Amino acid sequence: MPKAKAIAAALIGASLMTLAGAPALLARETSAAKPIDARARAAAIVAKMTFDEKIALLHGLFPPRARGKTQNELIQAAGHIDGIPRLGVPLIRESDASLGVANQVEQRKGDTATALPSSLATAASFDPAIARAGGAMIGAEARAKRFDVLLAGGIDLTRDPWNGRNFEYLGEDPLLAGIMGGAHIAGVQSNHIVSTIKHFALNAQETGRMVLDARIDEASLRESDLLAFEIAIERGKPGSVMCSYNKLNGDWACENKFLLTDVLKRDWHYRGWVMSDWGAVHSSAKAANAGLDQQSGQELDSQIFFDAPLRADVVSGKVSMARIDDMVVRYLTGLIETGLYDSPAATAQPIPYAAHALVAERAAEAGIVLLKNDSGMLPLARSATRVVVIGGHADVGVLSGGGSSQVRSVGGVPVEIPLKSGAAASFARVTYHDSSPLKALKAAMPWATVTYVDGSDPAAAAAAARNADVAIVFATQWTTEAEDVPNLSLPDGQDAMIAAVAAAQPKTAVVLETGGPVTMPWLDKVPTVIEAWYPGQRGGEAIADILTGKINPSGRLPITFPVSEQQAVRPAPVGLDTLNSLQAEAAANPAEAGALKLKSFPVDYVEGSDVGYRWYERRKQQPLFAFGYGLSYTTFAYRKPIVTGGKNLTISFDVVNAGKRAGSEVPQVYVAREGSGHPMRLAAFTRVTLKPGEVRHVTLTAEPRVLADYDTRLPGWRIMGGTYRVALARDATDRSRVMTVRLTPSTMRP
Repeated sequence: MPKAKAIAAALIGASLMTLAGAPALLARETSAAKPIDARARAAAIVAKMTFDEKIALLHGLFPPRARGKTQNELIQAAGHIDGIPRLGVPLIRESDASLGVANQVEQRKGDTATALPSSLATAASFDPAIARAGGAMIGAEARAKRFDVLLAGGIDLTRDPWNGRNFEYLGEDPLLAGIMGGAHIAGVQSNHIVSTIKHFALNAQETGRMVLDARIDEASLRESDLLAFEIAIERGKPGSVMCSYNKLNGDWACENKFLLTDVLKRDWHYRGWVMSDWGAVHSSAKAANAGLDQQSGQELDSQIFFDAPLRADVVSGKVSMARIDDMVVRYLTGLIETGLYDSPAATAQPIPYAAHALVAERAAEAGIVLLKNDSGMLPLARSATRVVVIGGHADVGVLSGGGSSQVRSVGGVPVEIPLKSGAAASFARVTYHDSSPLKALKAAMPWATVTYVDGSDPAAAAAAARNADVAIVFATQWTTEAEDVPNLSLPDGQDAMIAAVAAAQPKTAVVLETGGPVTMPWLDKVPTVIEAWYPGQRGGEAIADILTGKINPSGRLPITFPVSEQQAVRPAPVGLDTLNSLQAEAAANPAEAGALKLKSFPVDYVEGSDVGYRWYERRKQQPLFAFGYGLSYTTFAYRKPIVTGGKNLTISFDVVNAGKRAGSEVPQVYVAREGSGHPMRLAAFTRVTLKPGEVRHVTLTAEPRVLADYDTRLPGWRIMGGTYRVALARDATDRSRVMTVRLTPSTMRP
């Protein structure tokens, strides 16, 4: 680690201790004085409450629409729940989201925060330490800004490449998403605030998210999306679970007894509280009895179901007082177990933004994926003295994703474009972070003349490229919550511009800033492609360091890139045509627009648990770039693999850096039972950083639930005895090292 980064790491650790150390000390003292179970302590507090006090804790305000509804200060953010001073129950303030303390349309004027790269970028690191550090940093800033709950922890699996919210999630594999999500949540909560995990469950597309009915069989759901949640909850222990907008198999997720009670609270023994998404509540008695504990952002629902209607349900006997008590106990248990109850974020604290920026930069560096590097074009050689940078507003910044997770980052917003229409128009803008790749490249290449053209004119871009030694094209795809992308092509004619540049300059590198996969019709015309995702507020610096070789790329794809849209399970968002028709009708008849609403429609997840790369293997399709894929500026070898079976499956092997540069490798283990017909599944992975010539002995143990099938008749997990194929691989399609091993049969609880 360079000296500057080592010092920065120490500063970051110190800053997090400064922001979180006092609460930690208080929590330890409280624990020493009162070694009492959190739920028992919560129950004792609830026993002292009046009925009115209990009900007041079960519905929260949406501050932008809650003026005059509390005597306490309303910070303009996601949520607010008043406390009960006489019992020591703290006031709770809630903020979005997973990428930093959000301030979407600057409802808090002048309030900036550190912006992490997209969650997909973090997932691409395959490094739980990166995820935890990012969570710890944004949690520290949330606490310093007096927020007690961070609405983080997006775990929904990427089932469709066009989902507008894919950038907020952690990819298509349940093991990767679960491990990385759990680490991120644990990092947030290390500051003694609450992190949620969301959106429970199968909120897999944005088109019609408020009305669609996600349909899937139980075993498939348990083996995919629910497994990701289960692993993340085990590892991160989030104080709260947020239920989603959609229906699941006919019932709204926030009044779905199977999800909230049978799975979460009974099978997984979850102790915290279930909060609704904002505008996701449809009933009082049904929701409460199904397992919803708190209505969030009450002003966004059709009525405040968990106030007067819930009171009436208790009086009529539709909801028992015991259930009301359990709802409040769960809320307090989540606050107590995270340490928040004894140390609420009451006063603002200074934030070491410079040190925190390095956390974001490190995450961007670790998540950038080198997809192609023919003839070793990268890293850029000193012989490249004339470099032209083209497109993507690279002269001023890097793109970010839209919606509730939008962070207004430190340094300002060089580009911000309001939306004129669409579901996201009220709370999303096309926003860039102030981190110019052009400026960073100039600093990193003092020997070169680095110029810029905006790429709007393909002919002008081609001419500029022809007169340079190297062309670097920045291509962007903006995605946002509440809307799915209509296709996987780069928008605004960028594919044609890239093709024109590539025809003029054989040394062309394409840097993608996207919310997920895009098609690349120009791929065979360019020697180099980098996927930078939405790289956060230090993305420009991270990209420049990758291009110039200061940083060796080490990211691996957490999501499959298809050759074409037709390879996807669903080649377009279900319901999009109907939505477009309604929007056109509303535009033609503005007076009747309010009556035009999208009706509920089914989305059948026919792939079951074969999400992402498993679908490609099942269909015998070759993707453009496989899950787990990524290149490096050095080379690695795996040697002496030994796989052992029996009750557990383990594999031991040596990883060797056979190249001339230090770098990081991500060994992956995929498994399938012979004769099962199942695609191979990711069962273990690690990230190893090695110096040139260094050898590291690695032992990995397969996640038992990945080896197993979910058996609804048990109910629970069943590992069938027999022979299993084990691939020690560099990506999901690599079958160059396949071994077999025998496992003994076993079962596990749900």
